Amino acid sequence: MMSGLQRRLMLALGACGVFRPAWSERIGDEWKRNARRIWNIPAENLQADWDAMQSAFPDAMAHEVDQYEQGLRYSDPKDWHVVAVAREMHARHPGSPVEILTLNLKDFNRSELRRLGLSALTPDRKLAAWWPTHETQIRQAIAELEAADPPPGRPRLPMRERLGRERLPLLNRLL
Repeated sequence: MMSGLQRRLMLALGACGVFRPAWSERIGDEWKRNARRIWNIPAENLQADWDAMQSAFPDAMAHEVDQYEQGLRYSDPKDWHVVAVAREMHARHPGSPVEILTLNLKDFNRSELRRLGLSALTPDRKLAAWWPTHETQIRQAIAELEAADPPPGRPRLPMRERLGRERLPLLNRLL
């Protein structure tokens, strides 16, 4: 959730039904704390964004995270809460694939996730996997992001450059 462009792109795709986003209060707290520290964004702006996300996706919030952390051993303990969110969503939506989208794949043990019926991949790989069936929605979301004004104090950059900076090389090639 850290990257502004990736987060907005994924939320736009969630809003048009490509997938169901999921998170927890702890994930939200980490995002707000890190975004405030890294980009010096006022806390009230981040809280407003978080509140808007809750309104847009009322079913995204995981509530039983502690329960779903039980039994985890091999993934990074600092990320057990992320695995727990995925486990709760897997229980809520049986038969639906649940994937953790992260730039930190090394923190998630593939064998442990597989045993739980989960997987982890980068946002770039997921966007590339969606491309054959959701190209129209992805292109539309990117066009809207490109047309939006840049954050205050930041220059308007070409989308290709932004995608490169956001570690989305596969998506950049597909476009």
